[in-house]
Amino acid sequence: MVKAFQDPAIQRWHLRRADSEEEAREWITQWQRGWQDETGVYWAVVDDHDVLLGRVSLSSLILMGGQAEISYWTAPSARGAGVCSRAVTAATDWALGEAGFHRLELGHSVANPASCRIAKRAGFTQEGVRRDALLHADGWHDMHLHARLR
Repeated sequence: MVKAFQDPAIQRWHLRRADSEEEAREWITQWQRGWQDETGVYWAVVDDHDVLLGRVSLSSLILMGGQAEISYWTAPSARGAGVCSRAVTAATDWALGEAGFHRLELGHSVANPASCRIAKRAGFTQEGVRRDALLHADGWHDMHLHARLR
């Protein structure tokens, strides 16, 4: 995970950095408790040899309202092969099916067309633009808001 977070694209689009193995271990420990603590659900996306290809997560859970926010990243070696689209689709199908969520939201910078393509491939409808909604390292970004309903 530390190696993946050294990628300039991951650093550009994600607010947090994993600069050390200790920090990555702390994140993983938090992620492992997420469902139990009702704070999130986190999946590592791996290949047949357990090589890390990315991550998909549900956060900002509103369990009584049946809502969550989905996010993702993909390691450079896995980009362009549909890995992320399949992982987001699988997580979405689980969340809207077995887990019983009603609405999933997905946000990404308007300057990130690759993320927009993933959202559309996974069946998320673009609902609008949230102006100056998220502070990235290079300043405030407008964010596309996509959603999928059960």
